[in-house]
Amino acid sequence: MSSNTGSTPVDNNTSTVKAAIDSITGTAQEMLGKVIGSSGDEAKGQMRQGKAHAENEASHSTAKIPGFTASAEGTVTKDSKDRTTGQWNQTMGSAKETVGGLLGSENLKAQGRQQNLEGQRQEAQAQVGDYVSGVGDRIQGTIGSAAAGLTGDKEGQKHYEQMHASGKTQQRGVEYDIQKKAEAERNSRLG
Repeated sequence: MSSNTGSTPVDNNTSTVKAAIDSITGTAQEMLGKVIGSSGDEAKGQMRQGKAHAENEASHSTAKIPGFTASAEGTVTKDSKDRTTGQWNQTMGSAKETVGGLLGSENLKAQGRQQNLEGQRQEAQAQVGDYVSGVGDRIQGTIGSAAAGLTGDKEGQKHYEQMHASGKTQQRGVEYDIQKKAEAERNSRLG
């Protein structure tokens, strides 16, 4: 029986699911250690829980620059053109609204508001598309990598692992943008 010494997505990529499993396992190991009086098992369980927390944090780490998302693992994805265009329309619409207000031009102000709303709609639709695409790539990458690993296709496995990583980065980029927008709206209501 041959063993697969190649890496799998779970081995190379931080995973929210893997982190959750490790956290549950660590908690169980810690509790078992307490019950049987084994400080070694207790300590190992606590360490596993700490590792799980770090994996979960790394799984969600992204850096956003306009039009792109980079993951902690080094994967970079590009936002869809419509997301970028939607953001541009929001910015330009807000600028027109401001200038219209300063000049007392209700027409320019209304045009700006309309452009801003169109940009918000455009960005939201593109975010849904990018999110769904990211989830699809993650699923296809996971299944493809597992199949390639079973057949010993190292190159195929690597391709599917990269597809999974790109999908995850794309998905996290959308989540990041949505979270930042929600925080900005919350702060504007409070401030």
